[in-house]
Amino acid sequence: MKPPLRIYRHLPPTSRRTPCALTIGNFDGVHLGHQAILDRLRQVARARDLVPTVMTFEPHPREYFATLNRRPELAPTRISGLRDKMAALACAGIEQVVVEHFNARLAEMSANAFIEDLLVRGLQTRWLLVGEDFRFGRKRSGDIDLLREAGMMHGFEVHTLADVTDGNGHRISSSEVRTALAVGDLERARHLLGQPFHISGHVVHGAKLGRQLGYPTMNLRVAARCAARSGIYVVRVLGLADQPLAAVASLGVRPTVEDGGRVLLEVHLLDETVDAYGKLVRVEFLHKLRDEEKFPDLPSLTAAIADDARQARAYFAVHGL
Repeated sequence: MKPPLRIYRHLPPTSRRTPCALTIGNFDGVHLGHQAILDRLRQVARARDLVPTVMTFEPHPREYFATLNRRPELAPTRISGLRDKMAALACAGIEQVVVEHFNARLAEMSANAFIEDLLVRGLQTRWLLVGEDFRFGRKRSGDIDLLREAGMMHGFEVHTLADVTDGNGHRISSSEVRTALAVGDLERARHLLGQPFHISGHVVHGAKLGRQLGYPTMNLRVAARCAARSGIYVVRVLGLADQPLAAVASLGVRPTVEDGGRVLLEVHLLDETVDAYGKLVRVEFLHKLRDEEKFPDLPSLTAAIADDARQARAYFAVHGL
């Protein structure tokens, strides 16, 4: 039985600090490249009786600097929200996650302070695994050589991992996943992630318009800057029954009925009626049907939804759940 995942919004309290094997990164999507890093970390931690630990950042450092410099277009989109990231890290056997708030204090922290305050005193790091191009500290001044020097002084080993590639020799990265999702290439995203792209969340109350149109929906809030392209998708829903449920979903800003611009995931179960309010569900994206459209009136929207549901049923008739 796996130990429960411990999540800290800053360093663990002194009483909970214990020697760890650590890796550092954003881990957006926890794709196959990340999974290779986590697998090696877990094996070493087990062999050396260390706690397998991940340090990650919220927001993404690039997002922080994009906001600081008033260049929001430079902020990366998000493959997974924090809940899905934590769930994936737990599945990978990680026992401790430190979610460092990336702010001015961290951005201005010297490389030596990063090592001494966070890695040595804060986390009692004994074994560290990072990418070959890992940089840290103010103006990215710290590098692998500095880490190795510090490791000899403070008693931790430093190891690097080369890029993980797919069967065609292409690097597996969060950027590659974002690119696939941005163009609606779910098959490529699944290949990189090792599983279908998904969004999890609690079902919230909506405007009930779908019910009036004859297509009631479950509504999930979506993290800002979701990497997936807005559109209509064939999906399956987990968390409401013993088996996945077939559904069709709209991811987008609902341009026909409102102009608020808030991204929402609306999911219509094809052949089930379930009281889902407040429940935590996982929506897995299987196939893209079309881009989001603005229709001239509600009858046109209703006809499009009916056709979407028909195409989704046809998909499941061929592929199953």
